[in-house]
Amino acid sequence: MKTNDRLPMMVKILCLFLPATSLFGQSTDWPQWRGPHRDGKAAEQALLQEWPEGGPKLKWTFRDCGVGYSGFSIVGDQLFTMGLEEGQCYVIALKPSDGSELWRTPIGPAAKEDAYLMGWGGGPRSTPTVDGDHLYALSDAGVLACLKTADGELVWKVSLVDDFGGSIPKWGYSESALIDGDRVIVTPGGKNFMIGLDKRTGKQIWGSEGIEAKAQYASVIKHTVDGITFYVTASNPGLIAVDATSGKQVFADTGTANGVAVIPTPIATGDFVYHTSAYDAGNTLVKLAKGDSGTLAVEPVYSLSKESKSMENHHGGVVLVDGVIYGFTKTNRGNWMAQDFQTGDTLWMESVGKTRSGSIAYADGRLYCYGDQDGSVVLAEPSRNGLVVKGKLVLPEQTDIDRGKGAIWAHPVIAGNTLFLRDQDLVFAFDLKR
Repeated sequence: MKTNDRLPMMVKILCLFLPATSLFGQSTDWPQWRGPHRDGKAAEQALLQEWPEGGPKLKWTFRDCGVGYSGFSIVGDQLFTMGLEEGQCYVIALKPSDGSELWRTPIGPAAKEDAYLMGWGGGPRSTPTVDGDHLYALSDAGVLACLKTADGELVWKVSLVDDFGGSIPKWGYSESALIDGDRVIVTPGGKNFMIGLDKRTGKQIWGSEGIEAKAQYASVIKHTVDGITFYVTASNPGLIAVDATSGKQVFADTGTANGVAVIPTPIATGDFVYHTSAYDAGNTLVKLAKGDSGTLAVEPVYSLSKESKSMENHHGGVVLVDGVIYGFTKTNRGNWMAQDFQTGDTLWMESVGKTRSGSIAYADGRLYCYGDQDGSVVLAEPSRNGLVVKGKLVLPEQTDIDRGKGAIWAHPVIAGNTLFLRDQDLVFAFDLKR
C-alpha cells in the first residue's frame, strides 16, 4: 500500500465500524422534553430558512394517538409519545419517517374523573424520556414506567402517589422525568418532594431533604454553579434547587411564586437561572454564587410582576437565543414577546391571530411559534427589533376530540429535518429539509 493511500483506506474502514454521528456531526435526535438539553432548542440541522406560501410539505398524518397533551421524544427512527384510549394510558411508538405505528403499551388505567380537574382535557401530558434502550414515561395519574424502546416491553413501574406519598396536582401530573446517570429524577410532591430512582429497578436511591411542597407542572433540569451540582424545578413557593448529592436545598427564589399553577421549565445558563410563570407571577432572573455550608447565595437581578407588562408565560415555555428570551406572554390579552435576558427589558410584543397562548421551539436560526387556537406555526427569525416572519403554516385539520376548555397545547418538536406537531389524537410531520 502506498503511503498516500493509507488515510483514505483508514477512513473507509472507520466508516464501517463507527456510527454516522461520530464522523459526520451530531445526532438530530430530540430525546426528551424540550430537546437534547431541556432548553427548547433542537440539535443542529440544515432546515428551510423561509417557507413557501402555505408552509412546508406535509409528509404524513397519524390519527390514533388518543387523548392527551403529551409531546414527542425522537431517537433514530422511533418517535415516542403518550395517549389515553379505552380507559388506559398508553406509551406509543411511531416511525418518524412515515408515521407507521411500531407498538403501544398500556402503563396504567385512566385517572378517575375526580382525580383532578379534567375540564381542560384529560389524558397524559408529559413527554417520554429516552435513555439508551429504555424510556421513562409518567402518566397524568402519577404512574412512572420504564419500557424497552425496541418493543415496548414493560420493565418496571411505580406510583408516585401510592409508593411515594405524592398527590396528583390540580391538573394532573405533567412533568417529564429527568435521567441523570443511574437515576430517574421526578417530583411526587409533599414530604418526598423530589426523588431519584434506580433507572434499572425503580427503587428509590436518593431524595430531597427538609422540603415539603406540592408537585406542580415544571420539569427538573440539572445545572452546576461554583462546583455545586443541583436539580432545579418550580413549585407554588417559586424556584427550588436541591443538591444532587446530599438532597439538601441549595437555594430558593419566590419571584415566580403563585398559588394556582407553576408550569414553565426554568432556564439555567452560566451563573444565572431564569423563570417565568402565569397567574400574576411574571418572571425573575437570579445570579448564583457559592454561599455557606454547601449552599448557593442568590442575587436577584430582576423580578418583574404582571403589573410591569413583562413576560408572563402560561405553559408554552420560553427559549433563550443570543441574550434574548422569546415566548408567549399573557400580557395585553396575549402576545409573542422578546425580553432582554440580562436586564429584563421588554424589546417587543406582537399579536398573531387569535392565539390565547403559544408554545415555542428553536432550530437552525429560527423560532417556531405554535398558536393554541388556530393551529398555526409562525416561522420567525430571532430579532431584538420585532417579529420577523419567515413563513407560516396552519394544521390541515384539527381534532374532533372535545378538549373542553383546553386548546392545542402540545409543544412543537424539530428532529431529523422534520417538524412534528400534535393536536390530541392527530400527529402531523412536515418536511423542513433545506
